[in-house]
Amino acid sequence: MSANENYARRVLEALAADPDRIALWREGEELTAGQFSRTVRAAAEVLRRHFTKGVVPTVAVLTVTNSPATIVLRYAANLVGAPVVHLHSTNAVDPTDQLAAAARHEILAGTGAAFLAVDKENLDAARELCDRLTDPPRLAALGALAPDVLDLSAGDPDAIDLDTVEADPEQPAVVLYTSGTSGTPKGVVLPYRVRSLYLAAGLQSPEPIVYLSTLPVSHSNGSGADLALASGGTVVLHDGFEPGEVLRALGRHRVSALTLTPPQLYMLVDHPDISTTDLSGIRIISYGGCSASPARLAEAVEVFGPVLLQFYGTTETSGISVLIPPDHFDPGLRATVGRLTAEVRIRDPHDHHDLAPGEIGEVCVRSPFNMLGYWGDPELTARTVRDGWVHTGDLGSVDEQGLLRLHGRTSEVMKTNGIKVYPVDVENALLSHPEIAQAAVYCMVDDDRVEHIHAAVVPRPGGTADSAALVGHVSAQLSPKHVPALVTFHDSLPLTGAGKPDKQALAASRARTA
Repeated sequence: MSANENYARRVLEALAADPDRIALWREGEELTAGQFSRTVRAAAEVLRRHFTKGVVPTVAVLTVTNSPATIVLRYAANLVGAPVVHLHSTNAVDPTDQLAAAARHEILAGTGAAFLAVDKENLDAARELCDRLTDPPRLAALGALAPDVLDLSAGDPDAIDLDTVEADPEQPAVVLYTSGTSGTPKGVVLPYRVRSLYLAAGLQSPEPIVYLSTLPVSHSNGSGADLALASGGTVVLHDGFEPGEVLRALGRHRVSALTLTPPQLYMLVDHPDISTTDLSGIRIISYGGCSASPARLAEAVEVFGPVLLQFYGTTETSGISVLIPPDHFDPGLRATVGRLTAEVRIRDPHDHHDLAPGEIGEVCVRSPFNMLGYWGDPELTARTVRDGWVHTGDLGSVDEQGLLRLHGRTSEVMKTNGIKVYPVDVENALLSHPEIAQAAVYCMVDDDRVEHIHAAVVPRPGGTADSAALVGHVSAQLSPKHVPALVTFHDSLPLTGAGKPDKQALAASRARTA
């Protein structure tokens, strides 16, 4: 793809190659490639016709998250150069987890969107948002919902000449809001450059991809949908992750690719139906979002074979490293997040000097996939991006072979028993116990400001291990100084919007009961 080529154009060209195939499937709803293409182009023509001359507006989208409309509207806006802001959620894992009205109002006001594209399920909420704004956006939808709603389906698809569609690679294509440690959403601005680079990989696919999307397509997972459509394949949309439904979908749709978080991967491995599920269609299972347990990955390899692909990255940087399928058969490599795919420096979190191989510091990234910055927040952008390097806040180390290991977040390191303790090390030790399915390790500070290691675990069905057994296991795996002061047992762990165990929630719950 050339530097100024619009990624949405390339997807539509791929759809035109086989217009009768199913491009998007959702229970009770499906679009052929031809229908999808004409719907996108019709909506793009209406938007372009209503642009103020010389001004490219921002289009906000508020639809059922994992629905065809969410994907159609992004393509339509991006096809005519308009950046898209998703108002669905900051949750990158659960499409049913929706932003509160106050957060949506703040985002809508801050981005100054000229259009708010909705569906019938969200029309009332959209009107309430507009009523609170002094300069509200114009409502739009893929159909004639009401007299006050612009009908994006009424456009002329043939009026969009794909041969002339281009995009400045450095212009914003999409703004993805993420929830930071403060809880305040941060708008990560991704340019057309990033979308085009992702799509270049999809255009090289040797066969059409049938992609099962349980993660929200309004977030980073939207790139997975782009790859499948560009390959000539199909996107199967689920309203969230339920392991039994995922296993049934693998056979029903002959799914060849899906993206999961590590906890979701573990749930599939542990599901009673896994032994009777036809897994032969799977070509790749991508997983990421949080650290994966080497012991649990060994089990996943036994179940799924050479199809696991671990990716490490952030919304701000996209991919940083990758552990390819053959690497998963090496116990040593399973303890890493793979080989670097971006330019990485490990820097001291305090004085920011570069550290030697093997030393632990902050992972800093410079890559063509880096964001433009945070929408409307130059101060946060300046703190995060310094001299072209994105400071991720993740702790890592790179060995002489270029393999990256993660050691948690800079904010999570504990100083206890006279040493620095990295929670991920203790978590991996707990997960290497045969009776533990999930684990989260966090810090509790007592009245004397002394830090203590606490662990929350989910036992496997029928597990009998108690706290003493787990403490002994950690001591043997690491050292007596790494053992948790307290181990609590849970049926499940609370998760953040990124699919990671919510350690703040665990600490707060523990503080209330202490």
